[in-house]
Amino acid sequence: MVKKMIEGSRAIAEMVGLCRPQVIAAYPITPQTHIVEELSQLVANGELQAEYVNVESEFSAASVILGASATGVRTYTATTSQGLLLMIEVLYNIAGLRLPVVLGCANRAISAPINIWNDQQDSITARDTGWIQLYAESNQEAADLHLQAYRIAEDQRVLLPVMVCLDGYVLTHAYETVDLPSQEEVDAFLPPFRPLYRLDPANPLTFGTLADPSCYMETRYILQRTTGKALAVIEETATAFQKAFGRRSGGLIDCYKTEDAAIILVAMGSVVGTIKEAVDELRAAGQKVGVLKVITHRPFPKEAIYQALHGAEHVIVLEKAISLGNGGPLATEIKATFQERPQRVAISSVIAGLGGRDITVDSIKRAVAMARERVLDGEFLDLRADLEIEEVA
Repeated sequence: MVKKMIEGSRAIAEMVGLCRPQVIAAYPITPQTHIVEELSQLVANGELQAEYVNVESEFSAASVILGASATGVRTYTATTSQGLLLMIEVLYNIAGLRLPVVLGCANRAISAPINIWNDQQDSITARDTGWIQLYAESNQEAADLHLQAYRIAEDQRVLLPVMVCLDGYVLTHAYETVDLPSQEEVDAFLPPFRPLYRLDPANPLTFGTLADPSCYMETRYILQRTTGKALAVIEETATAFQKAFGRRSGGLIDCYKTEDAAIILVAMGSVVGTIKEAVDELRAAGQKVGVLKVITHRPFPKEAIYQALHGAEHVIVLEKAISLGNGGPLATEIKATFQERPQRVAISSVIAGLGGRDITVDSIKRAVAMARERVLDGEFLDLRADLEIEEVA
């Protein structure tokens, strides 16, 4: 392995290149562009033997990798925000066809109004497409998750696409020291893709045929059952990764100082690093606080989350997305996890960081202080008092 001070996007591109994708298709959109730009350079330099397809839209990019994956080759694309939404129709098809595609999503806010900065509304909107979703805290984890994503997706017990989510700009454009493995190490961890089924004129098959009411529901049942089984494969892959590379990365969840915590914050992505700083300061002040990082959002690891949280007095779910008309989507799912369970805890929902608004250590401390006084229900953190907020009657 080689440690490099490298931009997050380029670290991901190098890791994807080591995974030897045979077809890459993408359309440039900020802030994911550097990932596919670097991959195109690897192909142009002859360092990566792959077909790089320039397309006219994200819909086309998703369609190209769908078709390529159906022929039995390893594929990759990356996108963000409106680009991911433009892919949505194809994302459902990729999952329904059980194609082990890997996609990097550089999380970005959704328009309107136009905003190119980070939150997680884009990938959360795609949570029901049938894709496995993994969220990275750091650039090291983002790179590691891409490698693990291929192994999970191509596992014949799974055969589902995987979306690796990383916060736009906060990770994609940040320089960190990243430990990148050698080609030999990646080849040992990730064997060549051997599809169970593929489009082949010598052995014709039909993919995605009409399923009328007599059998369509069974296809959804099988997808639901398989995504549930993927939980074990995700954990198994993280364990194999740790054994091969000497560091824990990936898996379902990760806990930081939660063993004796009365208050546990729950979050996904890069904000977890800031929350850990807040936890350290609060503990130094005598408060028993911890943080639970949700790495795997789909399939939802409800049993692992329940076991990690059930001993707390108060759980605060801090998220960079909102289900308009309801509240925090992750908070809603965690509340559902505690239904009909023997132990209940107070669960607060906090919306923060939308459109790239900074979430500081002080912001997190304020959220904890507010939750000590009352259970928060979709509380917007750090709203500006100087902006006049008008409502349409």
